[in-house]
Amino acid sequence: MSEYTANVKLNTTKKGLIVRLIKDGTVIDHIPPGKGIKIAELLNLFNQDSVVIIGQNLESTKYGKKDIIKVENRFLKSEEYNKISLIAPYATINIIKNYEIVEKKKVVIPDVLEDVALCNNANCISNKEPVPSKLYVISKEPLIVMCHYCGYEFSGENIRLKT
Repeated sequence: MSEYTANVKLNTTKKGLIVRLIKDGTVIDHIPPGKGIKIAELLNLFNQDSVVIIGQNLESTKYGKKDIIKVENRFLKSEEYNKISLIAPYATINIIKNYEIVEKKKVVIPDVLEDVALCNNANCISNKEPVPSKLYVISKEPLIVMCHYCGYEFSGENIRLKT
């Protein structure tokens, strides 16, 4: 029995806090503190009928503090994983079915970001013409990307994601 399943039966965590568990859906864990709302907005989670639970500044033995998002009856697409990786490069995605974790994945920053983020160069053709954006990841730590069209380089902290 997994810890997740054990918590369903008890409806508590190890420290006795009541936690709302989901039967089926997605849990995004290990989000840097303060980034949970940004990810929820990016994934358009507030405009759906699904139950969305966001925990902020929770204790984490691995990272000190973290945010977490639980979304009932919603499973993410690969392009959504790519967007999450740019905001929370150490996030873990857990797929839950019948209160069990059936799949666990770490997000990975891809080598090429296609139609995920925008070039920061206002004069770039990708910002003026209807062409899909394409950025190459030059460095993952720290995150530095370069535009396919104009060669403009910028840091991940300045990245503008497509919504």
